[in-house]
Amino acid sequence: MKITNNTVVGLTYELKVSKEEEEVESAPFSVEVRDGEDPFYFLFGNSGLPEKFEELLAGKTQGDSFSFVLTADEAYGPADDEMIMSLPKSQFSGERGFEPGMLEEGNFLPLVDENGFPMQAKVLKDLGEDILLDFNHPLVGFDLHFDGEIHEVREATAEEIAHGHVHGEHGHQH
Repeated sequence: MKITNNTVVGLTYELKVSKEEEEVESAPFSVEVRDGEDPFYFLFGNSGLPEKFEELLAGKTQGDSFSFVLTADEAYGPADDEMIMSLPKSQFSGERGFEPGMLEEGNFLPLVDENGFPMQAKVLKDLGEDILLDFNHPLVGFDLHFDGEIHEVREATAEEIAHGHVHGEHGHQH
């Protein structure tokens, strides 16, 4: 079966990222590996993934391999300064499950957006009473190097199409 809209696609892949800074391209480093034990499933045509990512997979079938690079612009775009804000530290209290060590510079804080979806904010600076956080997607500004294989392609169920997400993916139950 070919990958088309409203198919459910399972992928195994390694994702590496690189960043071009001042004309020096960093060597790609691995940020995520999904293997046959834990493939990445998504509903094609309604995945919230970068459009270009889906375009490059369209028409492939199970067992096909893929290897491509999305530039930062094709992926999550450049960082947005408006996504950097300072918040009072009192919002990250022990009662809310935050430990003091979690607020160290460079850490990612596990947060939830207004729709209840998990998101991450990077701690940029400890300002004393406040803390400076970056809410940009962690892959903003990076080129994404995907190398993998189509693990499975199947028709989506009516329910999956209605809800726009796949059942049985690990850790994404709503």
